Amino acid sequence: MKIIIAGAYAIGNYLASLLSRTNEEITIIDDNEEALDSINSDLDVMTMNASPISVKVLREVGVSHADLFIAVTHDQEVNMCACSMAKSLGAKQTVAKVEEYEYAKEQNKDVLQRMGIDSIIYPEMLAANDIVNGLKMSWVRQRWDVHNGALVMLGIKLREGCEILEKPLKELCGPNEPYHIVAIKRREETIIPGGDDVLKMYDLAYFMTTKNSIPYIRKIVGKEKYADVSQVMIMGGGKTAVRTAHIIPQYMKYKIIEMDPQRCEHLNDLLPNNAGYVINGDARDTSLLVDEGIRGMQAFVALTGSSETNILACLTAKRFGVRKTVAVVENLDYVDMAERLDIGTIINRKSIAASRIYEKMLEGKAANVRFLMQAKADVAEFTAQPGSKVTKKRIFELGVPKGVTFGGIVRDGEGILVSGGTQIQPGDIVMVFCHNADMKRIEKLFV
Repeated sequence: MKIIIAGAYAIGNYLASLLSRTNEEITIIDDNEEALDSINSDLDVMTMNASPISVKVLREVGVSHADLFIAVTHDQEVNMCACSMAKSLGAKQTVAKVEEYEYAKEQNKDVLQRMGIDSIIYPEMLAANDIVNGLKMSWVRQRWDVHNGALVMLGIKLREGCEILEKPLKELCGPNEPYHIVAIKRREETIIPGGDDVLKMYDLAYFMTTKNSIPYIRKIVGKEKYADVSQVMIMGGGKTAVRTAHIIPQYMKYKIIEMDPQRCEHLNDLLPNNAGYVINGDARDTSLLVDEGIRGMQAFVALTGSSETNILACLTAKRFGVRKTVAVVENLDYVDMAERLDIGTIINRKSIAASRIYEKMLEGKAANVRFLMQAKADVAEFTAQPGSKVTKKRIFELGVPKGVTFGGIVRDGEGILVSGGTQIQPGDIVMVFCHNADMKRIEKLFV
């Protein structure tokens, strides 16, 4: 597969590191030589120091033969123009990152496609969805729904009160139990568990279950006393905060604290009526937090442009008794540190956006692809095609690569947990968890 990426910063860099694992033919275009030098030192990809909106450059990199053209520069106009040009020059599929919500609206999709832009990535909306999912379940670090919630994967930090510690999984996850453990993050290690593995205190365990069984999972992990979120304090009034405010459930009341007075005035025009308040102030000021009721909040969400500020603010919120904290951490070097500091839910917009783009290269057999930063693993939904290898043998006979596990299937709209003896049928939607393995290789089982 030939992939061309316009933009060597942030998402482009991260996406290239993901795609380089699959041995695709990747070319990165950027007019910043320093950014390209950084990529060349880390990744085995082709680079070109040039403008991505030059017809000559696009022809030189072979855009007419590109299976996927991805524009993720800092400038949305450049991204849209580059995709339009690439499509007219023969690129099969184009993806553009945008900065304005207007372009992400479903009603504008046809207009963009006529321009040659097949797909839009709006990182702020993707991040807002993850934030709200985290707020809906205060006791869960991460939630991932398979096929609109027919199956649910929950990432849960195990603490005192968990009933299932130090017991072999073969005793816990039997055929009559409503959950499977698909992965365990223990300190720096991600474990794809077998029957003899056990759960330990402070593990981040990934449970696959059905929506109806979520209350049971909450009970056995000892999280029943965690208060549901009804009051949220948000630090930073940027685009992600606006998108979050628009999709947050009505039963949740929020306060946004923003330092810039002009931005505060603008927020009052952008936000839904009667849903929350905008406070002009510095959320690093603990006296302001106290005055604005931090001690009565069930959740604190830090959305500033500084990873360090967001991490420290969440630690401060925890000191005031806030149990659920969410931090945007854009610096990948800080993700592990944030996890060790027990921040809670960690949001990285470049990772979320790259995952959505990564989905485009899996030729339509995979959907809902996500890279789980803390577990350093991919999860995805694969649809079993008629005659595919995955439908011809039971799961334990398939020779699934090391680091891969099937967490469950959706059949006729119903979520079903699987075991080694499960026979997958054509049309089944299969949840795949993949750690240090090539997702493209897994795809071949389903084609």
